[in-house]
Amino acid sequence: MTLEVIGAGFGRTGTNSLKFALEQLNFGPCHHMFEVRDNPEQLPAWNRAAHGEQADWDAMFHGYRAQVDWPGAAYWRQLSDHYPDAKIILSVRDPDAWFDSIWATIGPFMTTMRGRHDSDHANAIAEMCSKFIVHGIFDGRMDDRDHAVSVFRKHIEKVRDTVPKDRLLVYETGSGWKPLCTFLGVDIPEEPYPHTNSTKQFQDNVAKPE
Repeated sequence: MTLEVIGAGFGRTGTNSLKFALEQLNFGPCHHMFEVRDNPEQLPAWNRAAHGEQADWDAMFHGYRAQVDWPGAAYWRQLSDHYPDAKIILSVRDPDAWFDSIWATIGPFMTTMRGRHDSDHANAIAEMCSKFIVHGIFDGRMDDRDHAVSVFRKHIEKVRDTVPKDRLLVYETGSGWKPLCTFLGVDIPEEPYPHTNSTKQFQDNVAKPE
């Protein structure tokens, strides 16, 4: 089994819904940050990648047919080169809505709540995310709206400019099945497109500080 779909979109661009959608279309299992949360044995390899060490992508994605969300999305260029036949999905949404969603959910998880989660594993994930997201992607200024939105926009431009058009789907959050199924060459399911991990759902489920 090898990666057939690579998600290049930042977290909080409908990635968990996209994960469930891909799995429903038989492109699963699909890797997502929740896989690292639920499988602690995955964390060391991702932590090494966050610190710049050489990654063994085949080992890290063993058993997966697709990947969305961070941490994998941070390495979309490496993954697209390593899996040249995989299709790339860039999930996007309104940049200001994205920023607001970040700071209602995962932003505090990896900044102000670092070291205050109720498990060592959650704290370790927060440290890793601080390393490769807060500092690696956003230069330690993820809480600066103008800067973060600029990084978000530039990321979209970079993916669009880098990936061949016949290999890329720019998927607007909320677009439903049709563009996704057309891109992947599969039939549209009768069931509604999944809608999961909303801001409220995240706030209800995320580990809280004691």
